[in-house]
Amino acid sequence: MQTAEVIYKRRSIRKYKPGVPVTDEQVKKLLSAAMAAPTARNMQEWEFLVLRDRKNLDKLLAAHPYAGMVKEAPCVIIVCGNTNKDTVGYWPGDCSAAMQNILLMATDMGLGSVWLGVYPREERVEAIKKAFGLPAHITPLGVAVIGTAGEEKAPEDRYDAAKVHSEKW
Repeated sequence: MQTAEVIYKRRSIRKYKPGVPVTDEQVKKLLSAAMAAPTARNMQEWEFLVLRDRKNLDKLLAAHPYAGMVKEAPCVIIVCGNTNKDTVGYWPGDCSAAMQNILLMATDMGLGSVWLGVYPREERVEAIKKAFGLPAHITPLGVAVIGTAGEEKAPEDRYDAAKVHSEKW
C-alpha cells in the first residue's frame, strides 16, 4: 500500500477472527516499525511487552476496563516508556510515535488493530504494572491489540479546516 492509503485505511478494529494467530515474523515486523519511530534526543526509551498466551491475555482483560476485544484477539503489544532513559519527560510522545507505527504497519500487513489508552490513567498504569510485574521505571503508555480483523470499516478523511490556524490564533 502507499503511505496515504495506509494512513486513511487505519481504523480502530474491535472485532477479531478467533483462532488466527499473529506469527513471530509478523510481531518482529510490527516491533521493527515501532522502533523506526523518531525520539527526542534519540533516547529510544521505549520497551515492549508482547502477549500471546491466553492466560496473559486474560490478565489484561482484568487489568484494563476497555479490553473486551482481547477475548478474540491473538496478540497484544504493550508499549512502555523506560523513565530511567528519559529524565526530561519526552517518553509519552516518543512512545506514541512507536505505537502509531505499530498500528500503521498492522494495517499495511492486512491486520486489524486498536490502541487502548493506559497512561496517564494511574489506575490503568498500576493495574498493568501489577498484572505483568513491570519494574518501577517502566510505565505502560498503551496497548496495541492486533489480529485478523473480524470487521471492516471504511477509510475516513477527518480533515477539519476549523482546527487549522495560520500564523496566529
